[in-house]
Amino acid sequence: MLPLVLDVSRLKLILIGDGAAALRRLDLLDAAGAADLTLFAEMPSPALALAGGRRLVARLPTPQELAAAHLVFVADRTSPAGRELAVLARALGALVHVEDAPALCDLQVPAVLRRGDLAIAVSTGGKSPGLAVQVKRFLGTLFGPEWQERLETLAALRRGWRASGAGAETIARWSENWVTGQGWLPADAAAEAAAPCRRDANPHPSARH
Repeated sequence: MLPLVLDVSRLKLILIGDGAAALRRLDLLDAAGAADLTLFAEMPSPALALAGGRRLVARLPTPQELAAAHLVFVADRTSPAGRELAVLARALGALVHVEDAPALCDLQVPAVLRRGDLAIAVSTGGKSPGLAVQVKRFLGTLFGPEWQERLETLAALRRGWRASGAGAETIARWSENWVTGQGWLPADAAAEAAAPCRRDANPHPSARH
C-alpha cells in the first residue's frame, strides 16, 4: 500500500449505493471537499436521498458515465450489479473502491481524524476497518481542536520564512524547532523529532517570542 492524499475537489467521483454504507461514504467524501460527485441509487433510503440532494440519480450509472469518472465507490458490496459495475469501471480506467471487499479495491479508504487542514489517516489495508476507527478515536484524545489553530500558526510562519528566501531543508528544521519549543508534542516525541535538526537549534528570528 502507498498512502496518498487526494484532492477530491479536482476529481470526478461516482458513488453507488442505496443505504447506510452509501450515506457514510457520502459524508466522508463531503468532509474531504468533493466538488464533482454523482450519487447513483436505485432505491435510496430517505436519509441518503436527503443528503444526496441534486446529486442523486435514481438509477445505476451507464458505461459512459463510469468512463468519465476518476474514482468510483461502490457501497453495496452484496449487490451483483455493484460488483459488475466495479469491474467495468476499472476496465474503463477509474480507480475503484468496494465497501468491505479488499479484493475488489484499487485503494483503501482510511479512518481520518480532521483538525482543519490537519488530517491524520489510519489504515489497516482493509483487514480491520474497526481497528482503524478505534485508533482514530484514540488519536483524537491526543490531537484536540487546538491543532487547527496550531497548523494555521505554523503555516503563517512558513510563508514568512519562504518569503525571506529560506530553503526547504532550513524551513523543515525551523518548523521542527518551533513545534518543539511550543511544547505541542510530548517531551519524548518532541526530542526524537528534533534530534536531526539540533545543528540548527535556533529558529528564524521572526519565530522568536
